[in-house]
Amino acid sequence: MRRYNKTVATFALVVTVVAGTAGWASGSSQQAVTGGPEGVRAWVAAGLPDPAGVTAREVSEFFRSLTSPQQQELIRLHPSVVGNLDGVPVHLRYAANARSLKGDPRFVGRQVLAYDPRGRGQVAVVEGDLERAAHVAVVVPGSDVDAGHSASLVRKAEALHDASGGRTAVVAWAGYTTPVGVGVDAATGGLAEAGAARLVRFVDGIVAAGAPEPAVFCHSYGSVVCGLAARDLKAKDIVVHGSPGMRADNVAELRTSARVWAAKDPDDWISKVPNVRLLGLGHGADPTDPEFGARPVPAADARGHDGYFAPGTQSLRAFAAIAEGDVE
Repeated sequence: MRRYNKTVATFALVVTVVAGTAGWASGSSQQAVTGGPEGVRAWVAAGLPDPAGVTAREVSEFFRSLTSPQQQELIRLHPSVVGNLDGVPVHLRYAANARSLKGDPRFVGRQVLAYDPRGRGQVAVVEGDLERAAHVAVVVPGSDVDAGHSASLVRKAEALHDASGGRTAVVAWAGYTTPVGVGVDAATGGLAEAGAARLVRFVDGIVAAGAPEPAVFCHSYGSVVCGLAARDLKAKDIVVHGSPGMRADNVAELRTSARVWAAKDPDDWISKVPNVRLLGLGHGADPTDPEFGARPVPAADARGHDGYFAPGTQSLRAFAAIAEGDVE
């Protein structure tokens, strides 16, 4: 009876938080964008490799088999596919997305590695030289980030790139359908499951194109995405910050060979979120709990829930050191 009462009380607490009566904002339900990029039907009809049936490595090999004029012709005829097809050489994706964006003022002068206008829009922007950098990082956001609301994510990529002395190429990856606000979508795993598959494929693509395995930095709901992706993710490090949980009770359950790190500053409101999983709600154990087994990242001077990349903070310095492999 005592155990039953505890379960009921926990469920009530989760529902209270999700409903917003504990200070969370309400959120609207989102439909995850899945499948191949826009224009894929015409691409397949032209006899080109179906993205649904090939690996990122096979895509890379296909493009390397083409002459430069053939590659340019594919960019001209199928820019949305070339720009979003994981495994395509980086410089070709930049060129294809520049063609698709046609001077969109949000991304003028940016290295856009992916751009998908479907839904609320998805985008991946690169700071640094992804084709030559010895170290690569991918920054995965939480709620409310999309192609039209990616400026704060790009600033994080810039801050990490600068903190590494320019030695680390950093991808700001708004490549999945994020929750809007902090409602039921943010408290459940549906969008994270779809996002995890996209993240795995994206990282497969940059590695197939010649980049080293990245350090992946996962914020808030993005850490749920990374937790679900961890088993298949080609990453040397997974770093979660402001995490509500990774859908695992401990590092071993993630089944990853990557080093797992966790940060949470004392003022982060995420601490008020119950670390439970019950009837599909909640994301499980706190990754900063010593029993979880993640390596701690100093974050005492980070700023609230979204300030882990603030210049001059311990957390940003630690992130740069992790990205460069300078810490054990």
